[in-house]
Amino acid sequence: MKKTDIKYGVYVQILKEELVPAMGCTEPIALAYGAAKAREVLGTLPDKVKIQASGSIIKNVKSVIVPNTDHLKGIPAAATAGIVAGKAEKKLEVIAEVTKEQIKQMREFMEHTEITVEHINSGITFDIVITVYKGESYAKVRIANYHTNIVLIEKDGEILESTVVEGEKEEGLTDRSLLNVEDIVDFADSVDVEDIKDVLDRQIQYNTAISKEGLSGDYGANIGSVLLKTYGNDIRTRAKAAAAAGSDARMNGCELPVVINSGSGNQGMTASLPVIEYAKELEVSDEKLYRALALSNLVTIHQKTGIGRLSAYCGAISAGAGAGAGIAYLLGGTYDDIIHTVVNALAIVSGIVCDGAKASCAAKIASAVDAGILGYNMYKCGQQFCEGDGIVTKGVEATIKNVGRLGKEGMKETNEEIIRIMVGE
Repeated sequence: MKKTDIKYGVYVQILKEELVPAMGCTEPIALAYGAAKAREVLGTLPDKVKIQASGSIIKNVKSVIVPNTDHLKGIPAAATAGIVAGKAEKKLEVIAEVTKEQIKQMREFMEHTEITVEHINSGITFDIVITVYKGESYAKVRIANYHTNIVLIEKDGEILESTVVEGEKEEGLTDRSLLNVEDIVDFADSVDVEDIKDVLDRQIQYNTAISKEGLSGDYGANIGSVLLKTYGNDIRTRAKAAAAAGSDARMNGCELPVVINSGSGNQGMTASLPVIEYAKELEVSDEKLYRALALSNLVTIHQKTGIGRLSAYCGAISAGAGAGAGIAYLLGGTYDDIIHTVVNALAIVSGIVCDGAKASCAAKIASAVDAGILGYNMYKCGQQFCEGDGIVTKGVEATIKNVGRLGKEGMKETNEEIIRIMVGE
C-alpha cells in the first residue's frame, strides 16, 4: 500500500483515533467525563444529580471499581468523581489527577446529594445524559455512540451545543467501512513505521506497565498470576497472563492508564500485550513489532465495527483474534495463515457474553488469547474450521460479517436479559 493511497491515510488515522489513553474502565470514565463537563457548564457544585443511561452503560458500570476514588463502584460514584475532581479537558483521563482531599469530598458529596439513576431506551446502545442542578439552575450533557462524543450541552433552557444523532452512526470519526483484512495485511507490510510509531510506543509503554502491576499486585481474581502459577512459564501462557493481568489491575481499581482499542481498555490490552510478549520471546526487531501491532489493532477494530462499541458479545473475543493475527505475523505467517487464524479463533470462542466490566473479564481475555494462538497452530497443523461450521462461512470477511450480525442484532435480547438479571428485575 502506497502512502498516496486513500486507505493508507485512513488506516493511520483510525489507529490514532482508537489507540488513545484512558484512566479506568471506559464506561465509568465516560460518565465521569460527562459529569465533569456538566459541572463545568453549571459553574458550581450541584445539589442534585440526575443520570440517565442506556442498559449497556448500566451493565458496564455496575460492578467495576472507579479509579482514584478509594474503591468506590457504580454509576453514582463515577459521576461524583467527575463532578468533584474531574477535568473535562482531559476527556478519558478526566479523573487521572485526584487528591486525597477530593476523595474525601466525593464520599461527602454522595452522602449529602440526591443522585438518581434512570434506565433509558432511546434506541441508542451507548447513551448517557447527565443533568446537574443548583437550585433552579441546571446544566445537561449528553454523550452518544462513543465515549467522548458529546452531542448536547444545555443550560437553563438554552442549547449551547447540539449534534444530530443519526442512529448509531459514529459522527466525527474516520470511515471504518474501508477496513478489510487483505488491505490491513498490506498496510502492516508497507506502512512507514514513523507514521504510527508514537501511538504504538504509547500503547506498548502504558499497557506493559499495567500488566506488570497486575502480576505483582493483588487485583481481583489474579487470573494472570494463577495462569503462571498453575500452567507454567511458556510463551503461550505468558501471552495469556500478560493480557489477563492488565485486566486484573484495571477492573479492580489500579490507577494506571491504558491505551484502548475500540473504546475498551480490555480490548486494547488483549490486542497488544500477547503480541508484545511474543515479540520479546522471538527477539524480533522493533519494526517487526510495530507492524504486528498495527495488524492486530486494525483487525480488532475491523471486527468491532460490525458489532458496535457495546454488545452482549464479549469484545475480548475480537481482540483475541486480532492478537492471534499479530502473533501469526510475528511468526512469519502469510496472508492465508492470518485469515485462517482469525476465522479459527472466532469459531472457537464466539458466543462468550459480556455481562459488564468486572474481575472475570481477565479470565475471558485469557480464553480469547488462547483461541487466537490455537487458531494459528491449527492452521499450521493443517486443520481449520470450514464453511458451514456454525457461523463460519466462506471467506474471512463473510465470517467477520456474520459475527458482527450475531453481536449487534442477534444478541440484542440477550443484552437486555443480562441487564435485567444484573439489576435484579
